[in-house]
Amino acid sequence: MRVFKELYPIIWDEWVIFKRNFMKITISAIISPLLYMIAFGLGIGGGYSLSGVTYMKFLIPGIVALTTMNASYKAISVKLITNRVYDQTFEQYLIAPISIFSFCIGKAIAGALRGMYAGMLVLSIAAVFGISLNVTGSFLLLMFLNGLTFASLGMLGALVAKSHADMNRFGSYVILPMTFLCGTFFSTDYLPDFMRKVIHLLPLTHMSTMLRAIATYDTYYVANILGVVVYCIIFLTMSYRICLKIAT
Repeated sequence: MRVFKELYPIIWDEWVIFKRNFMKITISAIISPLLYMIAFGLGIGGGYSLSGVTYMKFLIPGIVALTTMNASYKAISVKLITNRVYDQTFEQYLIAPISIFSFCIGKAIAGALRGMYAGMLVLSIAAVFGISLNVTGSFLLLMFLNGLTFASLGMLGALVAKSHADMNRFGSYVILPMTFLCGTFFSTDYLPDFMRKVIHLLPLTHMSTMLRAIATYDTYYVANILGVVVYCIIFLTMSYRICLKIAT
């Protein structure tokens, strides 16, 4: 019960920021997915099919996974690196009357909610394009899990980085490769065996596969979910331990 009470101010703080910057957040969340749909879906993949469905139906779940990842990651990492390195206000969170565990969980949940909002915008744009997908409760829960995982990764990156430049490099080394290689725009079946095996170890690959399977009435495996859950636990645990070290 105490943890839930401590989560409230953390999530509320992020909600206030979201309301204050609603239009900026919304527009920035729309631009990239819209460009992907036009360039890849209508430009390159128009009229083609992949994995038994039209290319647009193949593409949209991948863009949802990608957008959820980016929005969750940036929602936490950008503010946290600023608070820790430049504003020097990060320590105030750690000495506040809330546990460090609640702080880490609260940040991850707030980031996941921001990611879900961005993902819902993508689904709304898809509806405008006339793309009908099977969006179920499981689909939404997986979106949340995806956001939780990458919000935790954003928190970890912001706690490790020493500057914005380091944070940008972290994104270039980790987030950017997943953006284009994890089955978001094409099937990983076309890649060489070694490369495919490496890519299948990445969390976004599992999420793209699961969201696409649900959206197109296909099947997926519980192992995919467990893989993402393991990543989420690892990122949260490492973030928690770093925060404990900073606090002491």
